[in-house]
Amino acid sequence: MNIPNLKNIDWQALSNEVVAQFKNLDPQNPGLWPLLPRLGVWLAAASAAVALIWYVWITAEQEAVVTLKNEELQLREEFRKKTRDSINLGELKKQKQQVQEYVSQLENQLPGKAEMAKLLSDVNQAGVSQGLQFELFKPSPEVVKDYYAERSVNVVVTGRFHDIGEFSASIARLPRIVSLSHLGLVLDPVKDILRMEAIVHTYRYLDDTEAAEAKKKEAEKKAGGTPK
Repeated sequence: MNIPNLKNIDWQALSNEVVAQFKNLDPQNPGLWPLLPRLGVWLAAASAAVALIWYVWITAEQEAVVTLKNEELQLREEFRKKTRDSINLGELKKQKQQVQEYVSQLENQLPGKAEMAKLLSDVNQAGVSQGLQFELFKPSPEVVKDYYAERSVNVVVTGRFHDIGEFSASIARLPRIVSLSHLGLVLDPVKDILRMEAIVHTYRYLDDTEAAEAKKKEAEKKAGGTPK
């Protein structure tokens, strides 16, 4: 096979021939163009197609990466939240148990319906044992709450300052929940004694029937009906 000697090629003539192929091209009939212009157009079209495909592919990949990144951030945040919740779960359970125990202790301090009369007697006896004179001991009607009933007692007692103080302390030491409010003290300078007016609040728990009735009335009240 004879390989042409590059020194024998007329580069000027070759260049002129190439330039001549790109002259006087009819844009309406590209199929009639010489070989080199047609190859140039095909190459340009192929390059544009490859560039377009590459751009579309890169754009899709970038969107996929952004989506995955957002999902990763969301999963990380959920993981951190669940980790915090799991760490606090033990402490929350402990606090819940403490509250339940405290509520149970308070409920144990509430007398039942049958024990209410004895509680009122204990309040009276707390004053008598200190040598106080009762001018008034008037229980009010019961007021039923959600899960307990309250009965207030208006009392007026007279006695020495120390004895009245011991009476208040005795009330606080009762095994049941009893509280004092609306305290008023007046000194009688003639008899050198104090006169105390107060309201004693006593509480009892509701039995199952009473609790059910209280819930029913509360539901009717919220619904806008008239409790029966």
